[in-house]
Amino acid sequence: MADRSSAPSSSWIVTRRTFLRVAVGTGLASLSCTTGDFSGRRRRSVRFGLVTDCHYADADPVGTRFYRQSLDKLAECVDRMNAERVDFLIELGDFKDQNQPAVEEQTLAHLLKVEAAFRRFHGPRYHVLGNHDMDSLSKQQFLAHVENTGIDAERSFYSFAGAGLHCIVLDANYRADGGEYDHGNFDWKDANVPAGELAWLRQDLAAARGPVVVFIHQLLDGTGAVYVKNASDVRQILEASGKVRSVFQGHHHPGAYGHLNGIHYYTLPGLIEGHGPDSNSYAIVDVSGEGDITVTGYRKAPSRRLTRRVAAASAACRWLLGSGQRA
Repeated sequence: MADRSSAPSSSWIVTRRTFLRVAVGTGLASLSCTTGDFSGRRRRSVRFGLVTDCHYADADPVGTRFYRQSLDKLAECVDRMNAERVDFLIELGDFKDQNQPAVEEQTLAHLLKVEAAFRRFHGPRYHVLGNHDMDSLSKQQFLAHVENTGIDAERSFYSFAGAGLHCIVLDANYRADGGEYDHGNFDWKDANVPAGELAWLRQDLAAARGPVVVFIHQLLDGTGAVYVKNASDVRQILEASGKVRSVFQGHHHPGAYGHLNGIHYYTLPGLIEGHGPDSNSYAIVDVSGEGDITVTGYRKAPSRRLTRRVAAASAACRWLLGSGQRA
């Protein structure tokens, strides 16, 4: 059998300049909400790797989740990223899982094992917290056993310069009462970005130079069980900055794509789902010097190409409908 990992299974391209040109041609330019001025200075292109929902545990399969296979799938992803020499690699949460019944020491062992596989990447590495990362641990325990390159080990939300691209990592693992997810003391459907983090986000965006991409585990582009409960508050801040080009999300294992008010929301399918290497999922994201984005998916990452005109039409329809939410 041919090695299906050697070629991308999908890609979509979104170009901001063409989006605006199409909007003007269709009389919809006034609907644009992005106002950032990037001064026309050409920046070098940035290329980074993306993977999500490894859910590794030394545990028997449950339904479509094959926990032990996550190590081999992640190894394939890391090998690809090393071969492609991406600038950095980031995972979008639910990095590890747990046994039933859960034992803290076992869960820590799972985390150390999957982190060792992730460390094989020859470059900067970053983690986004997912709900399963605290199912039998605290945030502090998780963060103490992983490395976010150049980031204080106590930070669950932070920003970094990814080869000239401003990157923001958010943490939505807070209950509605403001309490942190801790040792399973939470409802996974009750995900929130608290007021203090929102204030930090405003300040960080105000100081950001050039285009911005955002990484988060739970989804921001709608309402429902897999979405951040105060997602509209987060989106308002992102849109008001005029700097955010795309949000990359995990959590929803089938994957998804949305476009709201000039920002693209790309949800990568979960690596955990399915048996064997063909069920793997990871992607490479290219951001051009002008801020245009190409996402190339591998294995079961979405086999889809989104044209510029489709992206513009999709955004225009959402503005006209005034829903501000995905179906």
